[in-house]
Amino acid sequence: MSEKVRWGILGTAKIALTKVIPAMQRSAWCEIVAIASRDLAKAQHAAAELNIARAYGSYEELLRDESVEAVYNPLPNHLHVPYTIKAAAAGKHVLCEKPIALNSEEARTLLDVRARTGMRIQEAFMVRTHPQWLETRRLIQTGRIGALKSITGFFSYFNADPANIRNHVQFGGGALMDIGCYPITISRWMFAAEPRRVLGMIERDPVFNTDTLTTGVLDFAQGQSTFTCSTRLAPYQRMIFFGAEGRIEVLIPFNAPNDRPTQILLDSETIEFPVCDQYEIQGSLFSQALRENQEQPIPLEDAISNMAVIDALFRSATTSEWEEIQ
Repeated sequence: MSEKVRWGILGTAKIALTKVIPAMQRSAWCEIVAIASRDLAKAQHAAAELNIARAYGSYEELLRDESVEAVYNPLPNHLHVPYTIKAAAAGKHVLCEKPIALNSEEARTLLDVRARTGMRIQEAFMVRTHPQWLETRRLIQTGRIGALKSITGFFSYFNADPANIRNHVQFGGGALMDIGCYPITISRWMFAAEPRRVLGMIERDPVFNTDTLTTGVLDFAQGQSTFTCSTRLAPYQRMIFFGAEGRIEVLIPFNAPNDRPTQILLDSETIEFPVCDQYEIQGSLFSQALRENQEQPIPLEDAISNMAVIDALFRSATTSEWEEIQ
């Protein structure tokens, strides 16, 4: 097998420290060689805890490390594009947390960055490479439930902490950006199409102004998808797909566990998938694409299209009308 891809981590976000880094360290394709924080002590502590060779007190220092080939960017949403641009300019490929940008216009600037630098840029939708989703898509594409006509999804958690970055609207906080993006990307992927128009309904926090309860209706040529996401409800998640001849229910669609099997329901049949880590799979496949010069699992264009749907839902919530995708 080829030499492992050498990775640097921008920031000490919880998802990086608890999920992504440990998973990628188990991968045969990834080596985490550096981590950076604006607080050097935080970077040094994380490096010691996770056995990472180098710690930096600024993101720019890590980007100057010539041994780093690719970076994982789990910074707050408003820093996704700026530091993805800086990383690519420094000759690093980028795996950037979702949502890749604050809006589709900002996301589209990454096309020029990719063309200019030759670096790969991918949005970190780890669900898109999980075996339970690959099988769900195969079942739908092979007509197992008949023509897919309707999708419904739900994703929620409760977070009213004023200090939490997800409750700061100016930094890209709110339910739609944080978790509504999941049922959107899944719906577009399963229909293998873009919605023609969308309808969005939003309830906002009176203090934070973030959307705390959002429902979206996505109108596709083949059928419809509806979802609700919330940052003020009890934790729950589910995705269900309906055809004339059957239905598929994905029981833990987004936060798939890495310590026990996952399951989907095909009508009354339970299909079980062996224990795996979706973050390890994500890192492995992106790294393998780099090493073998193959297509990356999720193209940058897909991330831009997902942002365009989010933009349209925000517009619709303001106009109270159907909005077309721009």
